Amino acid sequence: MRSFLLPVLSFTLGLAASAIADPTLSPWRLHEQRSHIPAGWTRARKLSPSASVPLRFALAQSNIENIEALLYEVSHPSSSGYGNHWSASQIAAKFAPSTESIETVRSWLFENGVEPHRMKLSPTKGWLEVASTVEEAENLLLAEYHVYDHETGTKHIACESYHLPEHVIPHVDFVTPTIHFDTRVQKRDQHSRVPIGQPGQGSTPKTTGEIEGILDQIEDCDKQITPICLRALYGLWYQPVSGSINSYGIVEYSPQAYVQSDLDMFAKNFSTGLEGVSPTLVSIDGGSIPTSGSSFDYNGESNLDLEYGMTLVTGGQNVTLYQVGDSVQGGSFNTFLDALDGTYCTYDGGDDPTQDPVYPDTASGGYTGNEDCGTVKPANVISTSYGYNEADLSAAYAIRQCNEYAKLGLMGVTFLYSSGDAGVGGNGGYCLNADGTPSADGTIFNPSFPATCPYVTAVGATQVSPGQSVWDPENACDQVIYSGGGFSNYFSMPDYQRGAVEGYLALNPISYSKDIYNSTGFSQSRAFPDLSANGANYVVAVDGTFSLVYGTSAASPVVGAILTMVNDARLARGKPPLGFINPTIYSTDFAHCFKDITNGTNPGCGTLGFNTTEGWDPVTGLGTPYFPSLLAKWLAL
Repeated sequence: MRSFLLPVLSFTLGLAASAIADPTLSPWRLHEQRSHIPAGWTRARKLSPSASVPLRFALAQSNIENIEALLYEVSHPSSSGYGNHWSASQIAAKFAPSTESIETVRSWLFENGVEPHRMKLSPTKGWLEVASTVEEAENLLLAEYHVYDHETGTKHIACESYHLPEHVIPHVDFVTPTIHFDTRVQKRDQHSRVPIGQPGQGSTPKTTGEIEGILDQIEDCDKQITPICLRALYGLWYQPVSGSINSYGIVEYSPQAYVQSDLDMFAKNFSTGLEGVSPTLVSIDGGSIPTSGSSFDYNGESNLDLEYGMTLVTGGQNVTLYQVGDSVQGGSFNTFLDALDGTYCTYDGGDDPTQDPVYPDTASGGYTGNEDCGTVKPANVISTSYGYNEADLSAAYAIRQCNEYAKLGLMGVTFLYSSGDAGVGGNGGYCLNADGTPSADGTIFNPSFPATCPYVTAVGATQVSPGQSVWDPENACDQVIYSGGGFSNYFSMPDYQRGAVEGYLALNPISYSKDIYNSTGFSQSRAFPDLSANGANYVVAVDGTFSLVYGTSAASPVVGAILTMVNDARLARGKPPLGFINPTIYSTDFAHCFKDITNGTNPGCGTLGFNTTEGWDPVTGLGTPYFPSLLAKWLAL
């Protein structure tokens, strides 16, 4: 099968076609190059040549070129292997790097003066760690390392580009620390310039503040969204019967955390049997829940996700909370994925210390245990309301992480990610300039990751517009936020959405030049979102009061609840969980399982963005899910 990697990239990967006969004579080739420094960072100073820098080589995985076909075998509705999900041991065996890759990299390092005792292969054989100095790393990679300062005070080690010998390139996905800036999730005080609690910046839910009273009637859903509005919109009138064998997970990154008294306050008004009920906490790398709240910035995301996620699946289905990272360092997507899949861990006991939290954490109040590595069982459905700008990551790094979602899809896990709240712009409304740098006045569309990964389901946002009812068609969200959507600059268009997207492009010619809506100038790109749900006017209990909240952050856990209830019915009939849903929802048989959204756009970057239309569109995807139709179709598979 073809690779999902676009043939033209804004970051150069420099993948060599083959090795030459004599490896010792291999010329160095550019492997990765960063086109810009991400927003908020500045290059401060050159690193001392004698400073220590642990290099980590992400070894190329075996059979990764076949991962699309393998995933389709278990997730495409026409496949005879639909639902035959893999075990963790099968995943590890299938994708472990080859002996040839391990020995090629080891030999090259040894020939260049790295003694064997300074090389360490991870237990899963996916990463090779080298204890080196800055001077040695610069000689090995033909790179120049600097310290970069962030406006929050965080420091980071990086280079602008690096090289590898031609015969080594096919065996290495990427090296850290090098050009990557996907630093761990961190929060700051409410006066800081960078939004709080995000892997990237700026995709937290938004609020218009406290409300004086609750309107909990169907006829008021254009003013306030409460659980009864969502049940009416999506037909979610279902009582689970398989709660003991089903699972629904919601991910939060410390110090973002829920407040139990807020959950109880919400349950008292909108739920039955959930007062005093907490989600099941799965602590990853010291994740914990503070005993009291502090502000919307710290509690808004978690409260929103859990209040609606728990209420919609009812007290008959437990919700698992993956709380990632201690209160000192926070967490990252990598540390969460490490916990789910031991084969993803970069080395025994931690990830890249310049990018991810390192445990044990010796700081006061830090988590003193070892990093969680393959210790957590993934839920059947996992909803995440956080995201990066795709352009802030290197292509190789994004691809490696995207492949991990494919592996978890093979294991039967459904991954949902919110698509962003700035329309065609990136977090904080930043768009890209011609040189790849982000700015408030950029004109090139700035897609979100992991939403652009073809192995996750990206969720956009809709609204019940003023004066309309839940029985009327929803519109694309334009209150406070705009539904994130567009086209990837890194990933090519997956087969499952080709018909839908090409149909949209044929009937709705895009007036923007290709270098505006897709900076590679390549039109056959992964398009997002895949579907949508309401994202405006949510009534949320936060710090003892009710506020109105907006965002694709709200839409993702709602879709997660709907899919969890589908899983409940499937499990009751002895069927496996849904797993990766995209090939199914784009199939012809499921065409009428979504309420089409045909009004609205997703402005950004000085444009109106894209328009909604009949069928799929890059604003609301396939539309909003209708539970009764989805349930009937999935029970037939």
